[in-house]
Amino acid sequence: MNDAPLSPIIRPDAGLLTPESEDPWYAIWTRSRAERVVVDQLERKRIEAFLPTIRRVSRWKDRKKEIEWPLFPGYCFARFDPTASLAILTCVGVAQIIMVDGKPAPIDSAEIEAIQRLVETQYKFDPCPLIKEGDLVEVIHGPLTGVVGRLIRKKDRAKLVLSITMINRAVEVTFDAADVRKY
Repeated sequence: MNDAPLSPIIRPDAGLLTPESEDPWYAIWTRSRAERVVVDQLERKRIEAFLPTIRRVSRWKDRKKEIEWPLFPGYCFARFDPTASLAILTCVGVAQIIMVDGKPAPIDSAEIEAIQRLVETQYKFDPCPLIKEGDLVEVIHGPLTGVVGRLIRKKDRAKLVLSITMINRAVEVTFDAADVRKY
């Protein structure tokens, strides 16, 4: 019996990667609720894939059940040689690879590694919109629901500026960051 470690079969058309691969990560946009199907197919093709999930309680009339939902609905991630994009695009459920200037747009490996580390912890986390200072935001909870203003600071609290531009005046109000969303 041969005790040598098994080496993967490398097919140039499959975009196969080994865990030591330095190829970049790419975002794959999937059809609605097809993230798991796409990841399963990529793994069968021996392409490194990542689908971050979050546990959520789903409620029906007669019961509740904790279910894993994609952290970023409609997206999964894969590490592959961009010249092997056809192997990705032929998976059932793939809408497209996220591209810039007609080429797959690589994602910084540190960003993917940070998400991988987070989902392995016991920390509680929730997806949130990416809101930057200066963005127009809308209040979604509380007595000012529906009010739109400009975000001027975001930490654990959001500072929102409501303005009357005609008279060149504004008022600043502080909110919990979870109470606003990008407008």
